[in-house]
Parts: sequence; C-alpha cells; structure tokens
Amino acid sequence: MKLLGYDIGSSSVKASIIDANTGRCLGTVFFPKTEMEIKAVRPGWAEQHPDTWWQNLVLATREVIERAGITVSEIKAIGISYQMHGLVVVDKNGNVLRPSIIWCDSRAVSIGEKAFREIGPSVCLENLLNSPGNFTASKLRWVRENEPDIYRQIHKIMLPGDYIAWRLTGRMVTTPSGLSEGILWDFRKNNISKDILQYYDIDEALIPEVVPTFSVQGKLTREAAQELGLMEGTPVAYRAGDQPNNALSLNVLNPGEIAATAGTSGVVYGVSEKITFDPKSRINTFAHVNHTPGLNRLGVLLCINGTGILNSWIRKHVLDGLNYERMNELAETIPPGSEGLLVLPFGNGAERMLENKDPGAAFVHLNFNMHTASHLIRAAHEGIVFSFAYGMEIMNQVGISPSVIRAGNANMFLSPVFRKSLSTLTNARIELYDTDGSQGAARGAGIGAGIYKNYAEAFSHLHKIGSIEPDASIRPALEEAYNQWKQSLENYIGKSIT
Repeated sequence: MKLLGYDIGSSSVKASIIDANTGRCLGTVFFPKTEMEIKAVRPGWAEQHPDTWWQNLVLATREVIERAGITVSEIKAIGISYQMHGLVVVDKNGNVLRPSIIWCDSRAVSIGEKAFREIGPSVCLENLLNSPGNFTASKLRWVRENEPDIYRQIHKIMLPGDYIAWRLTGRMVTTPSGLSEGILWDFRKNNISKDILQYYDIDEALIPEVVPTFSVQGKLTREAAQELGLMEGTPVAYRAGDQPNNALSLNVLNPGEIAATAGTSGVVYGVSEKITFDPKSRINTFAHVNHTPGLNRLGVLLCINGTGILNSWIRKHVLDGLNYERMNELAETIPPGSEGLLVLPFGNGAERMLENKDPGAAFVHLNFNMHTASHLIRAAHEGIVFSFAYGMEIMNQVGISPSVIRAGNANMFLSPVFRKSLSTLTNARIELYDTDGSQGAARGAGIGAGIYKNYAEAFSHLHKIGSIEPDASIRPALEEAYNQWKQSLENYIGKSIT
C-alpha cells in the first residue's frame, strides 16, 4: 500500500509517495523548479492565484508517480498540507473570484486590531486564544469592505488546503484546526465563533461543512483523477496547515514536544494541553491536528515571516544565484558574531511577534572596509537565529521552554552555522529527521484512512539523521551579538517591544 502526500507552500508544491508498510519514501518532487511568484500589488500585500497551486500539483503528481515507479492503484489515501492563514473565495460554481490573500499579506492588520479592541481582549483571548489580527477572518472582512462586488458573489470561503481538497474531491469542507488558524473557532464552545461572525457581519453559510482532520473527507473525482493520472475514488483522508502538519511529520503530538521549521518563514511550534495565550497575541495558539473536545492538544506557534526568504534574497540579488551549499560553506569561514555585522530579517510583511509591526529588514554596523559577502551570509543566518531566540523568550512566558527541538533536515537547518547557533543560543538539542511536510501529509492520510491503527504505528519508521548539541565555546560571542541585535531592533522600531 502506498500513500500520497502534498505540501502546498508559497514557494512550491511538493508531492511525496511513501510505502505504508515500511515508511520508506519512494519519491519526492516539487514544482515549479524555481520559486512561485508572490504578487505584491501594493506594499504589504501578498497574493497568489489558487490555479497556480493546482497546476503545479498536477505536474508534481505525474512526476512523483513516475519517480516512485508504482502503479496508481497502489495509492490508497491522499493527505494535504498547506500554507496557513490564506483566504480563497469562490462562487457557487467553484470559480475563484480573486487571487488568494496569503499568509504574509498584512493588509488586514488594522481591521484585526480594531476587532480585538471592540470585541474585547478578554473575549478574544479566552475564547479564540488569539487576537483576530491579520488572519483569515480579518482578510475576509477586508474583502467585504473594499471589494463589495466580489464579496456578494462569494458562495464559500476556503483555506488553501480546503481549495485543493475541493479540486480533488468536489466537496467543500474544512476542519476545526483550519478554522482555528483563521480565528474562526471558539475553543470554549468547540464550534464556529459567533463573536467573530457577528462582529465582522459574515454569514455563517459562507463557511464550509466542518469535518475531522483525520477522516475520509472526500474521494477523487473522475475529472481530477484523469488530470492527475490517479485512480478515481482514492480517498482524501487528512488535511492540516503546514505548521501543525510539520509537527505531525516529526511525531510532535504531546505536551512539551517542540517542532521547528525555517523555510520562507520560520516557525517554532510547541504542543500544550493547557488553554493558553499571549496577552499581546505575539504568539498564537491553534488547535493541533489531534485536538478534540475531550483532549486538549493545542499548538503554540511562533511565526517569523522574514527568515529563509532573507537567505533567498541575498542569493538572488547579492550573490548572483550562488548555490545554497556554497553559501553555507562561506558562512562557516566567518567567526561567531560576524565581526559586528548584524541583520534584522524582518522584510516579509508585518511580524506578529513584533505586535504586527512591519519594520522591514536592515543591515546594522556594515563596514565597507571589513565586511565581505561571507560576513553578509553569516550575519543573515545569525540574524534569523536571533529572531528565533527572541520569539522563544516570549514562548517561555506561556510555559513553552524546549530542551529538544525537532526539525526536518531542510532549508535553513541545512546550514551548520544556523543550526549550531540556534542550539547554542537556546540551549536546546536539535534533532534532525529525514522527513518533510509532504511525507507527514502522506502519513496523516494513512491515519485518517484507517491504514495505520494509531500514531505510533504511523511513525514507527521515522528516521533520525542526527543531533546538534549546544557549543559552549561559541556561546559568549553569540550572546554578545544577540544582546546588540536586540538593542538594534528596539532602536530601529523606536521603542522597547519586550
């Protein structure tokens, strides 16, 4: 038996096929081969058209089947991971009415802040566990206020994963975990939030049917099967946002366990059994994939928009496309602290941990007579580490204090400077695993379709590549640079934000 998993990112669409019995990944591919474009018509905006995701999913599906060398009848379930917090709006025929407003778009910040004040901080935090902020519900309200002709045509709203599932199955459904990431879920009532709908004047009929995260949520239609080269009737049995799914892929399911990613954006995701929240909503709490009304499993999420995208920007615009492996090698030639050069990596939209401020990125203490491209790379990697450490100080305030961080061996975790600096500065061991979001989605599909009897069976073959321990010899230099970085950040924004 084989399982197919998709990861719908903002950079690419990845597909993986795993053998359900051995856990071995038989093939992984991604499309496009260059990063998908994010359109920014105005400052702070970020949009992608859902048809682009689908077109790349079709290409990835056909190639991964060929690479895996299997017959499509062997695929017994499909799972979906997707970029969180996006908004897709469709009419009654399922036609997309406008490009998706994606996760790093900050146009709805003021709408969410006003809602937080007027609904009341206590109501929002105690029931939604978050401020409405710049999340999906607030983005929908922006459409209502600014594009009324489009809003009147909306039949259903969807998250990016809901849209892909609809294209696969013809069913428009969503999940409690998905609604919680859109700040549309009331944790006290375990239902769609009436407070948000009433305040934003949104008809509940726009929200699709709610189904469990692990369940047969629909079956592949004939049309979709023909386009993808798959078997009609194959069940779609799992969907989750990329960060809860990343935690699942690393077998992070229970209180005290921590997962991290550092792709375009960076995330630290800890599981808690307590209904907890940050009073300033700098970090966020969502329903984890295994959360149920009788068993609290809440994902406490620190998101940093400007992480790997900084590394990508330097590669494209400063280093003329130098490959990432060589960049990592050059970073290692520079001592910890980058000889005074600091980088603030916040150049990808409003940052939640900075209370939705959008300061942009900055290079601080750049010396033309001393610093080279190698310094620039190391300082960027350290700047991303510093942003992680800064956010994790906030997470400590709500009881998330990791001694072990699990991560996939990908993106910034391929950088020795990044992973050693992160381990040292946070004093946590980093465990690297041979997995990714698409493989996690495939295993999730196996759970949802009943192919695996429990989580332990699903992850019995998860392979740990290795561990990185804190390095006391570089800690003093990193701590000194980090303290200077924090001071620069506060000076740059104009006031203390801690």
